[in-house]
Amino acid sequence: MSRLPAFSLPRARPLLGAMALLAGAQAAQAEITHEAITTDAATFSIERVADGLTRPWAVAFLPDGRYLVSERRGTLNLVTPEGQITPLSGMPEVSGQGQGGLLDVVLHPDFGDGEHDWIYFTWSKPDAGGTRAALSRVRFENDALGEVEELFEQDRASGPGRHYGSRLAWLGDGTLMMSVGDRGSDPSRAQARDDHAGSTLRLTETGGVPADNPFVDDADTLDEIYSLGNRNIQGMAVRGNGQIWVSEHGPRTGDELNLIEPGANYGWPEVTLGNDYATNEPIGADSMPGMVDPKVDLDGRFAPSGLAEVSGERFSNWQGNLLAGGLASEKLARFVIDGEEVVESEVVLQGEVGRIRDVREGPDGGIYLLTDSDQGGLYRLMPVE
Repeated sequence: MSRLPAFSLPRARPLLGAMALLAGAQAAQAEITHEAITTDAATFSIERVADGLTRPWAVAFLPDGRYLVSERRGTLNLVTPEGQITPLSGMPEVSGQGQGGLLDVVLHPDFGDGEHDWIYFTWSKPDAGGTRAALSRVRFENDALGEVEELFEQDRASGPGRHYGSRLAWLGDGTLMMSVGDRGSDPSRAQARDDHAGSTLRLTETGGVPADNPFVDDADTLDEIYSLGNRNIQGMAVRGNGQIWVSEHGPRTGDELNLIEPGANYGWPEVTLGNDYATNEPIGADSMPGMVDPKVDLDGRFAPSGLAEVSGERFSNWQGNLLAGGLASEKLARFVIDGEEVVESEVVLQGEVGRIRDVREGPDGGIYLLTDSDQGGLYRLMPVE
């Protein structure tokens, strides 16, 4: 497998790093942490919209300009543009051990019409000493949560704490993609067709199985499975052309950017460029027939989480590009896509905001980042003329 020199381009160049209050209607009282950072294709500021969040995991955008932010400890917060944070009551009790907790949050595609005002969320569901990756939804009305509806849970419980995956993304046909990690203790589960672990799933809006899922006629494979051989996907984006891209944790190195195809096998743990944590020796083959190679091997310890396509006009030079966040690396990387291939890449942030857990493009065209910390923050990147 050839490795794309993913981060060979020059790093973004901060021009000025002052603390000030943003003036203007664009962002109400957001605090500017970096006035101008110049990259190869854009110059932007960084604004702190909110801080004091405890290990936030995902952000969603309400039609009225407010935000929903999940915290891994099990709290769903309502956040105003001014940064005021209000916890919402009514969420289920999560298992918060290790990487578990309240994880991704997305709105129904027709949220705002009254009928479809659903918040969808993934969480680690306690189960007799173990946990399951689960999907639920709850109605949002008058700034309050209704009764939670459980839509899906993975087929078997595992020891708590590791590799839940749990990213969500809507497809254009109204079906919902969900990642489930290999759960950590037995990587071979990612190759087991009778096990949801180590896969992507495609579900209906009520948690059912779409009739055209790739394995619905295969008695040996669970009907929800869309792809398998995935270790721990924590970034997922559906591009405007319908392509499903994911960023995926490898073991020691071996992090990947993948283009997901229905019914495909992405190799883990039989194929990986990562190494064993204890010995630092290679784990699997570099490539094998019948298994799909990553589009990018994210060299080093990128630790990906959060992935978004830039579709708006504010960052016009980034349109169609993917932005991937990194935890341990504290990076935000930009990938230029041509067809089904990555042809160019650039590190646009490294260390300016900290561990990046989520990446989203907002309705205002800004790029929003959540940082993974006991004092995490919601940040916005906005272009500077």
